[in-house]
Amino acid sequence: MSCCGRQRSMEFARRARARAGVCAGFGLLLSLSAPPALGQAAGQRGPAVAAELTLITGLTIFSGLVAMLYLSQRRRWMDREAAQHLELMALRAKLDRAELFLGAETQIIAAWAGPGEEPDIEGDLELAGDRPNARRVLAFGSWLPSGTAQTVEKSVARLRAGGEAFRSTITSLDGRHLEIEGRPVAGIAVLRIRDVSGARRETARLQDLQAGTIGQVEALRALLDATPYPTWLRDGGGKLSWVNAAYARAVEAKDRDAAVSRGIELIERPAREAGAASRMAGVVWHGRAPAVVAGERRMLEIVDAPAGSGSAGIAADVSEIESMRAALDRQTQAHARTLDQLSTAVAIFDGTKQLVFHNAAYRQLWALDQAWLDQKPSDSEILDRLRAARLLPEQADFRAWKESLLSAYQSLDTDEQVWFLPDGRTLRAVISPNPQGGLTYLFDDVTERYHLVSQYNASIRVQSETLDTLKEGVAVFGSDGRLKLFNPAFATMWALGPSELGDRPHIDRVAVLCAPLFSDEAAWRALRAAIAGLPDQRIGLERRLLRRDGSVLDCAAAPLPDGATLLTFIDTTASVSVERALTERNQALSDRNQALSDAEKLRNDFVHHVSYELRSPLTNIIGFIQLLDDPAIGPLNAKQREYAGYVMQSSSALLAIINDILDLASIDADAMELSLEDVDVAQTMRAAAEGVQDRLRESALTLRVAAMEGMGSFVADGKRVRQILFNLLSNAIGFSSPGHTIDLAAVRQDGEILFTVTDEGSGIPQGTLEHIFDRFKTYTTGSRHRGVGLGLSIVRSFVELHGGRVEIDSAPGKGTRATCIFPSQGVKLAACETPQGKTPQGM
Repeated sequence: MSCCGRQRSMEFARRARARAGVCAGFGLLLSLSAPPALGQAAGQRGPAVAAELTLITGLTIFSGLVAMLYLSQRRRWMDREAAQHLELMALRAKLDRAELFLGAETQIIAAWAGPGEEPDIEGDLELAGDRPNARRVLAFGSWLPSGTAQTVEKSVARLRAGGEAFRSTITSLDGRHLEIEGRPVAGIAVLRIRDVSGARRETARLQDLQAGTIGQVEALRALLDATPYPTWLRDGGGKLSWVNAAYARAVEAKDRDAAVSRGIELIERPAREAGAASRMAGVVWHGRAPAVVAGERRMLEIVDAPAGSGSAGIAADVSEIESMRAALDRQTQAHARTLDQLSTAVAIFDGTKQLVFHNAAYRQLWALDQAWLDQKPSDSEILDRLRAARLLPEQADFRAWKESLLSAYQSLDTDEQVWFLPDGRTLRAVISPNPQGGLTYLFDDVTERYHLVSQYNASIRVQSETLDTLKEGVAVFGSDGRLKLFNPAFATMWALGPSELGDRPHIDRVAVLCAPLFSDEAAWRALRAAIAGLPDQRIGLERRLLRRDGSVLDCAAAPLPDGATLLTFIDTTASVSVERALTERNQALSDRNQALSDAEKLRNDFVHHVSYELRSPLTNIIGFIQLLDDPAIGPLNAKQREYAGYVMQSSSALLAIINDILDLASIDADAMELSLEDVDVAQTMRAAAEGVQDRLRESALTLRVAAMEGMGSFVADGKRVRQILFNLLSNAIGFSSPGHTIDLAAVRQDGEILFTVTDEGSGIPQGTLEHIFDRFKTYTTGSRHRGVGLGLSIVRSFVELHGGRVEIDSAPGKGTRATCIFPSQGVKLAACETPQGKTPQGM
């Protein structure tokens, strides 16, 4: 019972005693005054006096009963007060003990009696920061890291809502290690925060360390379980305590536990005993041993290391490595046997400059003793021994030469030298660094080769002297078509100087140089085919040449064994004059046929003459127009510049027409020759596109150029290919309207190169499409295109000259697509595939 309760009980007893005393006094007074009053009343009033006496008697009895009741209750209250006092003392003792226990360690306790009620917080509030405050304890974000504070707040909310207990170890912002625990106790949510210092902190640290170690062990076991290498652990008695999945598969066990429980061993007894001996000695055992893995005999690389009282082991399958090593040894031995059969001397030195291999030719070349070579002498020792035997080239400074030779060990490039030995031999030495370090020497005895070269040079000089004395003109052309040698009679016969023949001109260049005296294209093509062609069978050629100066030469081409061709020219002018006089009588019989031939020749000559005669003045006109536009000549007014531009434009168009006519005439006369080269497809397309940029801008058109990836190049006349693409683009521009798009594309397909030009113009009717390649015919079909009708004719002629073809796909209102198809291997391949075995024009 509390002090206040005890005071209230004492005050109640005092008041009760006072009321009882008053009542007793009042009853006594009534009893003392009753006799006289009763006597008087009896005498005077009779029944009234009797009633008063009865009332007084009742009050006296009531007072006595009240006093007796008070005494009885007071005794009961005193007993209860004593019992409550004893209970209060016991509760105080428990409270003192609880406060003693609560203060025995640094902690904070918060208790919630029910939802919505404020918590009772007791304990060392300094755990929640340096400013003790009961409310600050529950503001976890003020003294805990944000992530930890959110976790604790959620745990406290679950504790208060559903009685979910939790426990964790945290670190406050001031570095304290705290244990926070929450649990429901008798319907009350209790949160305890205590400082885990000293032994408790060490225990928490060890628990964290244990958890981390267990996690690492589990991760390591998971890693070992995922490896394909069998791994195992043994206890102190040498029995298996843990194996990975690869081990279970190797011993064909159901699982890892089955392999451990049954003690199935993968390693055979000798290897296990060797591992146990090493384990007893405290060292790691490393070795190779055979084992049966999944029913197959394999060779394993085993590592067994002591681990505490037991050991840990791992095995790797090296059967393939052993097999490859054996195969490498066999291959090395086979190479050694092969190198022993070579006439080239081979010596291999390792990174330490020690001899590791030599063949029989090396030993015989230097006359070295086999037993001495088996001792693996160094490179320097071998050089010193060879110098002592006078088998090395004579050197003014042998030490410097030797150091230069040995510096190849630090080089990455192969060095080739020629050694002239004192005994008259000539050696070709190849010094090649090895990728793994060291050098390889290759020695070839080229004494006979040098002797043959000198003999060959002597023969060439004799041959040249012989040719120089001949009266006939002699020229030898190599398989590449270039002039290899000639005699003075040849140069004199064709009026050629040393400067023109000194740079080994090609047969085509020789034909151009000889054109002033003889310009028969057919004859020169035949000579070119005999010299630089690729016929199935090389045969000789004989032809008579009638030159412009009236002289007559008999030309003969004879193939030589080395692929070259010998040309001889004999002046037969005198004999031909006699023969001509004899045959003039029969000339009249063929006058008519000759007239027709002359007429055709006259036509071709006229076309050539007119074209050349017109092109020269046009070139001059264009040049002077360009000069007039130069400010250095003098200023022109706007009208003069406009007229000059018209003249320039018309002259250029006329020059292009003349060039086209000349090209067609050359093709008709079989005089067109292609300058073959490797033509880059993408670069050629860009060059043709650049040539029409001005017309594209003027016509407000868009040109898209696309080439398939990896197009590369093909053999053709690059200039003619660009001219083909330029004419196709010009034709597409002429038939396109502003805003249209023109596509230039190239693909490689089925051994052919396809160039395609596509426009969005008005298209070509079917009737016109059949005559689209006719010369001097143009079809405007409502477009603004104007021309003389030679562009597509030249395109087809040039493409067919390359052994290709042209395809036109068009329809009214759907645009036009022109495709030029070239053989991807160039004109030479096309020549090989012609049905009659003839080369196409220009070859």
